[in-house]
Amino acid sequence: MPASSSAHSEQLHTLYSNHHGWLFNLLKRRLGCSEDAADLAQDAFARLLLRPREFDNFGGARAYLTTVAKGLCVDLWRRRDVEQAWLAAIAAKPDLSAPSPERSMMVLETLFEVDRMLGSLPVKVARAFILAQLDGLKYREIALRLGVSERMVKKYMARAMYECALLELNSSGVIGE
Repeated sequence: MPASSSAHSEQLHTLYSNHHGWLFNLLKRRLGCSEDAADLAQDAFARLLLRPREFDNFGGARAYLTTVAKGLCVDLWRRRDVEQAWLAAIAAKPDLSAPSPERSMMVLETLFEVDRMLGSLPVKVARAFILAQLDGLKYREIALRLGVSERMVKKYMARAMYECALLELNSSGVIGE
């Protein structure tokens, strides 16, 4: 094992030893669930494995872990919101047969990716996309709702569709991350 890899392993072990219990308790208070807290605490340290960082002091490490933990909580809550919306949509269509668990997971993963993509877009771009795709509004109606020109709505939709195309390419394996 190279010296730098060994040093990184030792730093990560020290970080984990010094901060895991604290991070777990922080997440447990925030989430109210030990299982979720344990999962997210592990995810936070997994990020350090993937992208090693050095911290000047104890407080710097805790500040970083707090920021990561907040982001992980938001991601968890968003995923749960998307999942609840999916389950509500299925329940609202009793005439359709329920999808298989495998199909349901595929749909949920796609919805999570779209939600993540929409969250990365400027608010008006995401809103225009939702109004067009989910509410079926015409560009003129969207322009009135958003207080912008119809030409701007076309630009918003082009941007959102471009991001959707990137999602499709990424999920098909054509381009890597």
